[in-house]
Amino acid sequence: MSQRPLSSNTDGRLNLEQQRKRAKELLPRLKSQDPTATLSQAQWHVARQLGFSSWPKLKAHVDALDFAARHPAFEASDEARTSHWRCGSDIAHSLQVAGFKGRFQMLTDPLCMGPVRDLPGDAFRAMRSAFISQAFALDPTEVARRINDEYHQLGALADADHSVLWCEADAYDQLFLIRALAGLEQAPRKLELIEVDRIPGVERFIGIGQLAPDVLAWLWPQRRLIDDEAVQLAKQAWSAYCNPSPVNWAQLAQGNHRALPLLAPALTRQLQELPGRRDGLSLTERLSLQYIAEAGPVPFGRVFAELMGKREPLPFLGDMTFHALLRPLIDGDEPLLVETATEPEWPRRLLALTPLGHAVLNADAYWLDHANQVRWVGGVCLEPRQPHWTLDDDHQPLWRD
Repeated sequence: MSQRPLSSNTDGRLNLEQQRKRAKELLPRLKSQDPTATLSQAQWHVARQLGFSSWPKLKAHVDALDFAARHPAFEASDEARTSHWRCGSDIAHSLQVAGFKGRFQMLTDPLCMGPVRDLPGDAFRAMRSAFISQAFALDPTEVARRINDEYHQLGALADADHSVLWCEADAYDQLFLIRALAGLEQAPRKLELIEVDRIPGVERFIGIGQLAPDVLAWLWPQRRLIDDEAVQLAKQAWSAYCNPSPVNWAQLAQGNHRALPLLAPALTRQLQELPGRRDGLSLTERLSLQYIAEAGPVPFGRVFAELMGKREPLPFLGDMTFHALLRPLIDGDEPLLVETATEPEWPRRLLALTPLGHAVLNADAYWLDHANQVRWVGGVCLEPRQPHWTLDDDHQPLWRD
């Protein structure tokens, strides 16, 4: 039976009484098609639409959320000495609301963008700070201070009493995860991971930051210890990501890694930021141009919302990182996009394709033959009008002379 969605849930909270009401509202429609339809069948349809195989499993999930939010054992399991690590500040407030007592720490370095090379600590931090300050027009001194402080704190992970890494499945989070683990010699005694790629009842899960505080409480008992196998895999993956060649990276992306089960899809998605062999576009660039060609002129912010809400297969960008990634398509001598007005804040500026933008999107021109700016994907340097790595349709790296 085909039916329109019964709800639009984004934060993971489910109200059982509301779902019962929806089942009752659905029942007349079912009876119009089958007079013998029952309320149980309507409840089953509601449960299936929310991602559960049965109504009892939906009810059990709601009960588990309620339990996690109020059970004394949950309160006792999080201590002030616990460090909650995240690749941004998006859950800091929700953890407090949920009653977590530990310290919140973060690494804000967007490792999915800019040069990520295998350098000694000081040189690595200087490289990343320079990129961040330039890409986001931030004060270099302040950026360097923040990056040095965050990496210093991350370096203490090996000796911490109790640390928990909160990660989702996308490249932003998985790169943070392997960077954190790659700095360890072996797994600490109590380093735990909360890792999630979907939440029951959430129609399009984008990230942990969208979840309600009681859903974070529900996730808490699902954490697991990081072992030495995960540390060694992270070292291997980090080395591959920093390498000037993406060959080893692509091999890891094809694997099935028990120690870090969400790593391979994230590595695959990040590989797709390499230039496509026909048009020279990353997947983010291609999806953006496709939507603008269909709907343009269209506000910059709407392009971001369209990708995150519908088109991006594994959402990993925030609004500012998306804006920074698209600037080279606008600012070059031969742009693919034009801003029809620059007075408003960037999310409200209208974007339209240039004739070259249409040609590249149709694979009648190759973007890196016209681009001005050097672009990096991990350790892979993409210099305009120079030989470089590309990606074929099977996610295999190809060298382009």
